[in-house]
Amino acid sequence: MDLITTAFLVGTGVVAGIIAAMVGGAAVVIYPVLIATGVSPQLAAVSNLASVMPATMLAALSDRSQLPPFNRAFIGLIIASVIGAGAGAVLLLLTPERMFAQMVPLLIGFATLLFAFAERITRWLRARAEGRGHDITFNLASLKVVLPVSFYGGYFGAGVGILMLGVFSLATGGDYRAANVAKNFVSSLNGLAATLVFATHDAILWPQTLALAAGTIGGGLIGGYAARVIPRNAVRFLIVGVGVALTVALARRYWF
Repeated sequence: MDLITTAFLVGTGVVAGIIAAMVGGAAVVIYPVLIATGVSPQLAAVSNLASVMPATMLAALSDRSQLPPFNRAFIGLIIASVIGAGAGAVLLLLTPERMFAQMVPLLIGFATLLFAFAERITRWLRARAEGRGHDITFNLASLKVVLPVSFYGGYFGAGVGILMLGVFSLATGGDYRAANVAKNFVSSLNGLAATLVFATHDAILWPQTLALAAGTIGGGLIGGYAARVIPRNAVRFLIVGVGVALTVALARRYWF
């Protein structure tokens, strides 16, 4: 990979990190850039998942005082989530490349819908969480939710933060900030589990992934300041617009 491509990917990572810190949606930025640089749809998904993991972990650790207690319930959700993400990563590697390429427009379209309705989802979750207490609960109902969400996170991952926030807003109550930190922490562990699966199968494009990861970490640090001057709704509107355009472009490319 030449120096220009490296610089381009680092810059992409910075932009993705800023956007992720403000509203989420790093994959909508990273994925098309990887495709444009000649990476296959499947390997682009792998590199996207691996590259955003360090920034997500740093986001969780920066507010670690708000993490829920590591009791049996929380550990149970973590274990179930990591298993789901690992299984999703395995399925991604087993999916025939042509089949996955045909699925990509649907996956990007699904993620775009999540971003479009993120504010409504957040308001609904906050309302559901009020007055339910702060203790994580681990039961069959929460297990039925966390497994498919983490499975999707390991398979493609775009928009999984919104879904994971739903898991922890319903598993705990009354403390939205704690649910958000738990989401970041568990999402990063999911990303780590998926990355380990990819690495053991030699499926990671390390130069591209490391360049993007460096950018997303820097962008994540900048994002907190950018959120003070750039309207969040404007960024979300931009991400949804890009997502719609990307869905249409990928559908034309892989379906027709």
